[in-house]
Amino acid sequence: MSELISEDYREMQQQLHKNPDYGVASVHYAPLVAQVIEAVNANEVLDYGAGKGRLGVTLKQNMKRPLSFRHYDPAIPEWSAPAQPCNFVACIDVLEHIEPALLDNVLDDLKRVTAGVGIFTVHTGPAVKFLTDGRNAHLIQQPPSWWLPKFMDRFELASFNRMPMGFWVVVDRKQV
Repeated sequence: MSELISEDYREMQQQLHKNPDYGVASVHYAPLVAQVIEAVNANEVLDYGAGKGRLGVTLKQNMKRPLSFRHYDPAIPEWSAPAQPCNFVACIDVLEHIEPALLDNVLDDLKRVTAGVGIFTVHTGPAVKFLTDGRNAHLIQQPPSWWLPKFMDRFELASFNRMPMGFWVVVDRKQV
């Protein structure tokens, strides 16, 4: 399996995750994720880049249907084992945080685990927070035109939607 995160960066992310205000975007996006879950009738969710697991907690509190949740995050020891494929994958406010040299590996891994539908959000501007080495927490700050070909090489694009400072996509597993 290809490298998804360097050891130095894993340690920086573990430090950032100690901040209670880090990783709150998933709560904001939970209603959107819930809409897509309902639209595709999903009953299991893989939260890829789960952080503190807030997406799952928020969805379980607000959705009527029972959902099975799995988490993957290489910076969270209990969720760092390679993820298994899932019919519904949410990757919320994660991809802009990936080390640029490892982005293709992470996108390939997202393709591997997305057995059906995925919803991915990408923030295209700078973050409010900074890494311990002084870099902006959003290591990749690129427009949708830079990101979309990367998604379309790996997935069928079902939906593209702009939002302030970024975009979100719904993808289907690309049939080979």
